[in-house]
Amino acid sequence: MNPYDVIQKLLRTEKGTAMTLYNKYLFRVSLKANKILVQKAVEEIYKVKVKNVRTAVFQGKLKKVRFQEGRTPSWKKAIVTLKEGHKIDIT
Repeated sequence: MNPYDVIQKLLRTEKGTAMTLYNKYLFRVSLKANKILVQKAVEEIYKVKVKNVRTAVFQGKLKKVRFQEGRTPSWKKAIVTLKEGHKIDIT
């Protein structure tokens, strides 16, 4: 997989911003990506060394619009911990 297909975007949330103090960054990744693919993609895109990767899958929620039921899409989040001395410039 192309690294840009694995990493969809950097999540810029309040929790994610607070985690940057601990050298951790949140990414929205492809549902098909595993931890090894996420690690290689982050290292290639941002030119940093990754220490640890944790992933979580969030199931889509049921939503109702008028008389129809639908679902929001499922998505996957990766929490990437970088090695000491490495940093991703968020600005």
